[in-house]
Amino acid sequence: MDSDTPLPEFASQLEASMGWLGGHLHAFRVANVTYQLGNLDDGLFGHPAVDERTVTLGEVLTKPKAKMCWDYDFGDGWEHDVVVESIGPAEDGVDSPMCLTGRRACPRDDCGGPWGYQDLLAAVANPDHPEHDELSEWLPEGFDPDAFDPAQATASMREPRPFDGWDDIW
Repeated sequence: MDSDTPLPEFASQLEASMGWLGGHLHAFRVANVTYQLGNLDDGLFGHPAVDERTVTLGEVLTKPKAKMCWDYDFGDGWEHDVVVESIGPAEDGVDSPMCLTGRRACPRDDCGGPWGYQDLLAAVANPDHPEHDELSEWLPEGFDPDAFDPAQATASMREPRPFDGWDDIW
């Protein structure tokens, strides 16, 4: 990921890597500062707020091992740690962004957060579960919760997002 990537663009790439559409509010938390869209007088999580459109990734994550939390869909409670592994010049012939690795299939957007996703997986895995048929139809055909395809995540990260520009309303 390029250091000069604006935080809203980075959020779109994170959403894409998860297979999410990006129609929910999100925020980044670094130390005691929240980077967000919307009402900055009302900083989320009790921290001072900064308009994320004014900040790049390299300005908030400045060195290896630097970390921030990306909160997505506040009602569902998705929290992701973003950690810098290394910083260096762009490599010739390597396009960015790129997903190098991952584990397990990403949960569906709007599945109820981490707890809802666990409930979904349990219901789909148990043919006797009362919601098995209904929830199985909600998942894509052949869904495998243990599968992950970095090439697909990379392709998604490079495609235009369905909700790109939605933050312009703020």
